[in-house]
Order: sequence, then C-alpha cells, then structure tokens
Amino acid sequence: MNRRLAFTYCALVGVPLAVLLAVLAKGTGTPASDIAGHPPERALPNLALLAAQISVIILVSRVVGSLAAKIRQPRVIGEVLAGILLGPSLLGWMAPELSVSLFPPASFGALYALSQLGLVLFMFMVGLQLDVQELRHQGRAAIVISHASIATPMALGGLLAVYLYPRLSSASVNFVEFALFMGAAMSVTAFPVLARILSERGLTGSRMGTMAIACAAIDDVTGWCVLAYIVGRVRTAQSNFSLPVMIAGLLLFFAVMVWGMRTPLAKFEGVYRKRGELPDNWKAFLLLFLMVSALATEALGFHLLFGAFLAGAVMPKPRDFVAYVVGKFESLTVLLLLPLFFAYTGLRTNIGQLKGHTMWWYCLLIVLVAVAGKVGGTGIAARLGGMNWRESLSLGALMNTRGLMELVVLNIGLEIRVISPALFSMMVVMAIATTMMTPPLLHWLYPKAEFR
Repeated sequence: MNRRLAFTYCALVGVPLAVLLAVLAKGTGTPASDIAGHPPERALPNLALLAAQISVIILVSRVVGSLAAKIRQPRVIGEVLAGILLGPSLLGWMAPELSVSLFPPASFGALYALSQLGLVLFMFMVGLQLDVQELRHQGRAAIVISHASIATPMALGGLLAVYLYPRLSSASVNFVEFALFMGAAMSVTAFPVLARILSERGLTGSRMGTMAIACAAIDDVTGWCVLAYIVGRVRTAQSNFSLPVMIAGLLLFFAVMVWGMRTPLAKFEGVYRKRGELPDNWKAFLLLFLMVSALATEALGFHLLFGAFLAGAVMPKPRDFVAYVVGKFESLTVLLLLPLFFAYTGLRTNIGQLKGHTMWWYCLLIVLVAVAGKVGGTGIAARLGGMNWRESLSLGALMNTRGLMELVVLNIGLEIRVISPALFSMMVVMAIATTMMTPPLLHWLYPKAEFR
C-alpha cells in the first residue's frame, strides 16, 4: 500500500513538476513576439493608503460622532465635523506634512468614487422613506406651510445672490444659475436628520411632527427639481442635447418610473410577503434597478443622484417592507460610505479661506438669511394655518435642519462650478450651524413639559 501511494504521488505530482521545470529551463531565452496585445498601464490606487485613510476616517468619525451625541447633537453633525477636522481646516493647518502624506491630492479619486457610491445608496433610502400618499392626509394647511417654507428661503436666497454674486462669483458663472442655486440651497431640509430628532423627542405622532415630516418631504422633492433644472442648464454646454430636449427626456423617464414600473416593482413586495425576506437574486435585481435609474439621469445630462432618489421614491411603501430594505443598505452606507463622503467634503472645505472681517461677514449673513427664511417663513405660515406661536416657531426650527442633504447639494454645486471654493466653505459652515442650533432651539421653544 505504501509503495502504491509513493508511486501514485510521484506520477501525479512529481511528473508534472518535472515537466514544468523542463519547460522553464528549455523556454528561457525564447524570443517573444512583437505583437502589442497588452493594454496601456494605468495608475492604480494605492490600496494600502486607501485602507489607512478609511481606518482613520471611521475612527475619527465614530469618536467625534459619539461626542456630538453626548451633547444632544445629531451624530451626523459629529461626522461632518470629523471630515472637516481631517481636511485643510485643521489637520492641514496643524500638521501639513502628515496631511499630505495621509491625504495626497492624487488619492482623492478613490475617496470620491466611494463617497459617490454612498450617496447613491443614501439618496435611494431617502426616496424609499418618502411616502407621497401620506402627504395627502395633511390637508391644505400642510400645502401652504410647505410651499411657504420653500418659497421664502428661495426668495431670500435670490436676494442674497444679488449681493454675493459680484463679490464671491466670477463672470464664468451665469447669474441666473447662481441665484437659483443659492435659493435651492437655502430651501433644503434634511429629511432623515429631522425624522431622527422627532423620534428622539417623541414628537413623531404629534401634529407638529407629522406636519414637519410632510413639509420636509415636499421641500426635498421641490428642491431636487430646482437643482435638477440648474444642473441641466449648466451641463447643456457639455451635452449633445438642448435643455428642452433634456427636460423632455427627464419627464419621459419620470413617467416611465412612476407608471411603467409600478407592476414590476410590486413583485419585490410580493416576494417579501411570501418569503419574509428578499432572496439574494432579488436583492441583486434591486441594486441593478437602482444603478440603471441613476445612470439614466446621468445620461440625460442630470446628476446620477436624481435617478437614485427617484428609484427609491417609486418603490412600494408598506412600512415593514421599507424598513427591511433600508436595513439591508443602512449599515454599509452609514458606517462606511457616508463617513467617506464627509471626509471628502472636509478635504474640500478650507475654513482658512475665510480671512478677514469681510469674509466672515459674508458667512454670518448667509447663516442669518438661512435661519430667517426657514424659521420665519415656516413659522408665519404655520401660525396663519392655525398653529399657536410655540408650535409654529418650533416647526420652523425643525425645517431649519439642513444636515447631510445640504452637503449633497453643495458638493453638486461645487462640482458643476456654480459656487466657488470659498463660498462652498461658507455654505458648509451654514449647514453645520443651522443643524446644530435645531435641538437647543427646539428644547427652548417646545420643552418636553409643554409637550406632555
């Protein structure tokens, strides 16, 4: 038996190895063909550096996020601040050599790609949690309040653009696009952050909480429509289509998604009802639907985030199904990909550009206009709609929450070059300030004792 095993081993292992060694010895020095069949070399990302960047970003984000939670601030604020701390505003200022070695500009491409993937998944979840049917139950007051919470900040943003355009913009930027962008940026409300604040304070089922959710949902839809128009105007120069053709294509795509995809998408819920979960193949189909929708709006000349948002908005809306799908995406998105987006935003934010009293005056003016537009416009409309002043101003404070959605809008504006890096930094400060003031302002206007 031992001899048979030895013979088998030599035959099946030794002989092939001997043949390989003979081929290697014989083939050494053989001339190669001159046929050029290899693709050109491409610069590959440094995976070790990327792993180090991700490790640092996750660590700092969790630490600063936990500190923010301890002072009753949304965790997302801590993660945004963590991204800014890792950028030129602090790390680049205190330890420039460490900053350059850890975040060299050549490595931004990998961070950008991963952050954009995170935004695609995040916008899909935002659209998924948006239930348009529930908005119909809020009555005419919700329509008046929501439209006022959009129109007033947009008007004030347009007026502010008249003042800021000759000071913080250039002739290469069209004033109409600049003013529309400032109005859209002022009117944004962070739907996910607002919902979390309401949940933490036990206000989700209250009249004010229900109204806030409805108004924030309408704000998001309207703001993204305006932003889509701005992106379409800017990208017309690089597109093969005129702006009317691009808008017509987008409307056709919207109609196909809303009415044509209703039956196919209902099958996802049907499979979930039947099995209690979505099998892996169905999850793959869901991801495919999300990516194709995002690519469609990108191909039409608009940003791919619009397609991701629309893909979530047209999905079936039963709460258990929505919670299940969100749960499948949330951990990867929130724990890994969104912190990369915050870090990428922080690397593009340089508070050091705000030098002198004049620049800080512009920044303060932006914050004041943003607060006045949201708190004032929403509060007055809510008071006229039947709420008391305490509830009205509290609703305005909630609608003043901008958070992550504002950062998404600002990054798109910087990407299409409607705003300058200096104005981008000012608007990031505004997004952080308006979000941080929401919990204490809400506690002052609407204390828990009053709510009870």
